[in-house]
Amino acid sequence: MRIFNYSAIKNQKWDLEVVGLIAAIYKEAGKQEAYLTQRPAELKKLVEIAKVQSTEASNAIEGIVTTSTRIRQLVEEKTAPKNRNEQEIAGYRDALNIIHENFDVIPLTRNYILQLHKILYSHMNNPMAGKTKNVQNYISATYPDGHSETVFVPLSPAQTPAALDVICEEYNRVIGNMELEPLIAIPVFIHDFLCIHPFNDGNGRMSRLLTTLLLYRSGFYVGKYISLEAKIAANKDLYYDALGQSQSGWHEGKEDVSPFVKYLLGVVLSAYNDLDERASLIQAKLSAFELVRRAVFTKIGRFTKQDICELCPSLSLSSVEGGLRKLVSSGELKREGSGKSTRYFRS
Repeated sequence: MRIFNYSAIKNQKWDLEVVGLIAAIYKEAGKQEAYLTQRPAELKKLVEIAKVQSTEASNAIEGIVTTSTRIRQLVEEKTAPKNRNEQEIAGYRDALNIIHENFDVIPLTRNYILQLHKILYSHMNNPMAGKTKNVQNYISATYPDGHSETVFVPLSPAQTPAALDVICEEYNRVIGNMELEPLIAIPVFIHDFLCIHPFNDGNGRMSRLLTTLLLYRSGFYVGKYISLEAKIAANKDLYYDALGQSQSGWHEGKEDVSPFVKYLLGVVLSAYNDLDERASLIQAKLSAFELVRRAVFTKIGRFTKQDICELCPSLSLSSVEGGLRKLVSSGELKREGSGKSTRYFRS
């Protein structure tokens, strides 16, 4: 089995892109402290929106889907799931809620990871819930001509429990001793977790839950207000490309984890930028119409009514709809489609 040594990573030379991403994230995280003391009702609404988006997006990446209405009912109202997909979605909802509410008392250990995995499958009868894999898994790619091939072979089932213990111990040690920048240690841990691929099923979703947990434990709370999972889902090809590049040579300890580090830090920074944009609208003391108008002018290309609702959490749906109607009537906006297919764009 390959050797894990996170201390060695601190001596790695990181390029200016990585250094710049880390500096920018710290700058944005500092701004967040001011947001948290202002307009708590609006921030609570952002949390609710992010939970729905995170639950929907993280499952959709794995092909687990249901309607937007059912997603909201499952997450916001905690209604009972009706089928297998909804059972998996409800499990993610529960695991995410536990992280949101208890991250400070959830240490990173194999036991706690197994408990989160058990919660992920708590609404269905899965005999492997909360247990590491019992069969060898493979990561494959499907190409445009339709053929598939194995691109990476994770650790064997026999090697997995010990490997999980080691990466948790290494992470906790370098973070506890302040040997390694958390924004480096977190993507390195998540990359190792995905290379180990410790479960028969649910590895991708578990990696995203653990990303949120580790960011929270290091003081980066942006995922509470802006969905990191939705960011990943919107450009999942980039996610798979970065992961694939960084996996090469992993078994021999010769991998270059830089592509995955850059990818994940880019996602975090993008989320902070979104939070900054939404917080600036929340803090502005404007009429409902002017708030909608300002939100519209932050959008490029086509957008939906829901996009504007997310930017204006203090407004009711009817206020957003009224503002959009006025902007269409004045000629500042154009509308196309109807019903759920309605899209808007600036004139």
